[in-house]
Amino acid sequence: MNDIDPRDDRRGQEDTAVLTELNRLVYQLDAPPAGLVERIQFAVALEDLDVEVARWQRTDSLAGVRGGNPGTITFTVDNLTLMVNFTPSGARHRIDGWLVPAGEHTVEVRVAEHESSTTKADDGGRFVLADVPTGTTQIVVHLVDARGVPGRTVVTPTIML
Repeated sequence: MNDIDPRDDRRGQEDTAVLTELNRLVYQLDAPPAGLVERIQFAVALEDLDVEVARWQRTDSLAGVRGGNPGTITFTVDNLTLMVNFTPSGARHRIDGWLVPAGEHTVEVRVAEHESSTTKADDGGRFVLADVPTGTTQIVVHLVDARGVPGRTVVTPTIML
């Protein structure tokens, strides 16, 4: 016969104690990285959820080429390429970027716990933000068509500057 009585409250207390200790050990031995929840909340906290997410374009094969230095990242999505170069300047960064195809698109740089910075790319697709704070960062590109009519919005994955 089964000698476990589900009405036995001591059994539930033992289970709770074992699970509490297991939870403590998991967090002690394999705790989530500090700030993980905040970074996730930042990454998904876009006002306009109708965005396309760009992906990193690997440049391993371009070692030694001008665009292959560690401060340069290229993102792609469908028919848009975004190349950005990050230059540290103390606790801040300068971001130089290029959009292909070119156009006078609005570029927003979001940094966790800071105000967003916005600029407009020139007709060649080049943009510069000279004073970006350090932190968890995303770049949002608000595309316009040839007539200047707003179109789709593209966002990069988060980057730690």
